[in-house]
Amino acid sequence: MIKFFKRFPLISSIIWSTVIGIGLTLVQGMDSIVKEMTRYGWQNGLEELVRNINVGVFIVGAFMVLPFTFTAAEIFLLVKGWKNQGIHKKGIRFDLVGIVLGMFYCLIYLSIFDDVVFGSDWTDQLVNSQTHTPINVQSVVTVAVIALAAVAGYMAVNLLPLKKVPPLALVLGMAAMYLGVIECVICGIQVFRGRTYDFYLLLYPFNCVLLTARTVGHKMWEWDRMMEEDESRREQYSGGKGFIHGCNRFLVSSRRWPLAAFLLMWPLLGILIGILILFGQRPDAVIRAFTETSDWNLSQRVAPQNVLYDEHYLCTVAAGGHEKIVKPQRLGVRHGHQVIVNRQLCVANAFEQILEERTPRFHRALRGFYDTCGFPVARLIHSRYAADLVYFLMKPLEWIFLAVLYLAEANPENRIVIQYTGKSLEDFRKETVHN
Repeated sequence: MIKFFKRFPLISSIIWSTVIGIGLTLVQGMDSIVKEMTRYGWQNGLEELVRNINVGVFIVGAFMVLPFTFTAAEIFLLVKGWKNQGIHKKGIRFDLVGIVLGMFYCLIYLSIFDDVVFGSDWTDQLVNSQTHTPINVQSVVTVAVIALAAVAGYMAVNLLPLKKVPPLALVLGMAAMYLGVIECVICGIQVFRGRTYDFYLLLYPFNCVLLTARTVGHKMWEWDRMMEEDESRREQYSGGKGFIHGCNRFLVSSRRWPLAAFLLMWPLLGILIGILILFGQRPDAVIRAFTETSDWNLSQRVAPQNVLYDEHYLCTVAAGGHEKIVKPQRLGVRHGHQVIVNRQLCVANAFEQILEERTPRFHRALRGFYDTCGFPVARLIHSRYAADLVYFLMKPLEWIFLAVLYLAEANPENRIVIQYTGKSLEDFRKETVHN
């Protein structure tokens, strides 16, 4: 089994995650499988078994177990691949897949657990439990460039032939990897809140630390072996004049590489920032990327309070559509929390009020139909364009509601105005008379 893992670390991690995921799910769901089989027959029991297996493979195995098996694999590769050329080479492809997959998983976890709206800066007003993006949108280019530089450094250090690369180039690649690791650690600090599932978000920076340590340690070992086998190479870097040759002479001893990479990391960061300034990024974008945010550990901004709206689909439309189309007017109160109100919502609610007062039986029947059909419609509205579409589809009904109000009320606009204000029609009339 260990031999198979050494040859195929990626496939082994996936297989182990699948097996463990299915095992955990079957242990948890065995009672329901037995009950289905006992009460309804073996076919229902078999269907329940298949459902449990699917959950074990695609949910438990893929999203709950796989991150830990990847981390265990990285630890194994660090221990065994430090001084083993074959295992280290197998780990390179595994690392690259882990870097991409880990980033993808972090985005999924943030979307599910923290309801992050990516692309929303701290100045944006969100709804319900939504949270702002943990990286400032205006500085995301800087963060992305540093991440790409780190990946490029990793590939250069691992894929370029060691015999053809001077030590200064190797250390420069390691310095880029250091920048990526520091960025990952800061991101982990930014999003960690101490909850159980937050530890999944820490696995990614931890794995980046592991693969960086293995890469640096392995290259140091490989360089020392090459120098021992070919003494003429040491003389090759001992001659020459100038700053570059001096750096290469200093770096002939691989023991100096970790510290040299740390020192070289700062001018490399300065060069990257200088280039990014030419493309419109701020000089302090690296810091602002994490501080010019809201809702997170390093945030120094306070975002507007989230607007709460429930599953009333017209509330969803008023809050979620494009302003020029749905025309939100003000904040109102519904079920004890704030909602965004537009005229269509007020007209519909005023119409329902009329029905409740004058035809209570019909109102109960209509309300039952709405509770059955309206809430599912609200759950389908996931974008501004969907909210706009519902707004236009409701326009004919809005005109009918308005016609009924004008036929049934002497001052229909008064009833429309007081919707979601917490005031009664009688209170509004008294205020109007008093003013």
